[in-house]
Amino acid sequence: MQRLASILFLASCAMAQNNSATLVIHNGRIATLDAAMPAAGFVAVQGDRIAATGPESSAAKWIGPQTRVIDLGGRLAIPGFIEGHAHFTGIGEFRMGLDLRGAKTWDEIVAAVAQAAKQARPGEWIVGRGWHQSKWIRAPQPNVEGFPLHASLSAAAPANPVLLTHASGHAAFVNAKAMEAAGITRGTANPAGGEILKDAQGNPTGLLREAAQELASNALESWRAKRPAAEREAELRHIIQLAQDECLSKGITSFEDAGSPLAVADVFRDMARKNELRLRLWVMLGGSNAELAPALDKYRVIGEGDNHLTIRAIKRYMDGALGSRGAWLLEPYADQPNSTGLNETPPSEIRAAAEMALAHGYQLSVHAIGDRANRETLNIYEQVFRAHPEMKDLRWRIEHAQHLSPVDIPRFGQLGVIAAMQGIHATSDAPFVIERLGAQRAAEGAYAWRKLIDSGAVVGNGTDSPVEDVSPLANFYASVTRKGADGKAFFPEQKMTREEALRSYTWNNAYAAFEEKLKGSLQPGKLADITVLSRDILTVPEEQILTTTVDYTIVGGKVEFERK
Repeated sequence: MQRLASILFLASCAMAQNNSATLVIHNGRIATLDAAMPAAGFVAVQGDRIAATGPESSAAKWIGPQTRVIDLGGRLAIPGFIEGHAHFTGIGEFRMGLDLRGAKTWDEIVAAVAQAAKQARPGEWIVGRGWHQSKWIRAPQPNVEGFPLHASLSAAAPANPVLLTHASGHAAFVNAKAMEAAGITRGTANPAGGEILKDAQGNPTGLLREAAQELASNALESWRAKRPAAEREAELRHIIQLAQDECLSKGITSFEDAGSPLAVADVFRDMARKNELRLRLWVMLGGSNAELAPALDKYRVIGEGDNHLTIRAIKRYMDGALGSRGAWLLEPYADQPNSTGLNETPPSEIRAAAEMALAHGYQLSVHAIGDRANRETLNIYEQVFRAHPEMKDLRWRIEHAQHLSPVDIPRFGQLGVIAAMQGIHATSDAPFVIERLGAQRAAEGAYAWRKLIDSGAVVGNGTDSPVEDVSPLANFYASVTRKGADGKAFFPEQKMTREEALRSYTWNNAYAAFEEKLKGSLQPGKLADITVLSRDILTVPEEQILTTTVDYTIVGGKVEFERK
């Protein structure tokens, strides 16, 4: 009898251990985004999946001797943040160059380059990013369109080519040595979709707008290509590791990468197969139609490496950025009446990309910021959808959708087009938006989240990093307050509710990637991607959102970041 009791006891212990979770999170608020159970007291994880959610009183039964337990102590747990549009390797590269985001004057930038030149070898390129002429406290003198001339930068680094990318990524400033390397002279014609800004005498100023940047970036890549292939790949892997560390520290469990070339996708795939990706990547392939067409079937992959890598979208550019006056507008810029911006890729080429995407089972993601660019993109999508009525639920995307004509706003919801937007762009760009567009156009369609949501569109959220810091919390704050650094609200009638903002950074982004059945909410069976925050950003006073920290980032039930 005693032997039977012992056997039954051991069997019950084994059963309990088999049913116990590998991870339990409890004793706080858990915002699940599950309509059937919006709030929970605990979440239990087995392996890389959520096993159960429920009231606090049921948590104990999931805890066994091998269970890791995270006591929230009143903190907030949410579905892992999904970065909806940013540039993954750009985040790592940014950390390896000059950070110019805080520069208040052109002189500060010249001084930073001069310091870097003292440490650089002759001929070595000096790179940086983040400057924005509209955010300087005074305009440089002399200037053309508010941009400096290259003389001071050339004097600061006479032996080194310098390439400084605009915060938007849609313009760059170079010195004389870089122009020499790129073959840019007063006789160099503007490339299609780009502009070499020149002074009144016809001399290049150093500013390269939109596609003209490629003249300098190609020269930089030619210089880099002289290094051994193994050294270049090691650097790329280091860049990826830097990006992973940065994103995980900010609570990001999935990242929608807004355009990587095939060579970078090769490294992503190798790392996924070797289980070296610590967060999940959803990748848009960048490149021309001619480059991508023969490669699409080979590169398309869904859920490689235990759902750590998906490649199933094509990225193309209809126009540039508002800050550099490269956004393509229906009417001229208010502060540059002779310009309506730039069309970077002919609409006919984007229409061909659309047909290519359909043929190979890819989503199409088109960068469109100006109202003309958005209209042209929506027109192409509508034409393709009508020509292929058999193709349903394509979830094609417009990346940014920043400035819209009022008549085009309802078309996103009507066509099922995702508006992949960036909340923080509105508050970061606020100082110059009205200058560029005028008050009426800005009020009618600039950063119009509320109008898009109310019209039935699915709005995703992201940072466009390294244009902005890859912080979901700073972006969440901008989305729900529309307040900039000066505390002033920029068209506050367009702000999101806190629940909408959280959804835009989780479930909506999962939906925009066809991944809503895997992630975006905390439900049994879904991937255990969870972010723990120090405060409840859904209820705290808004000023406390920016001082909230990420305490845990959990990917597939594994703690990948823990604040010490």
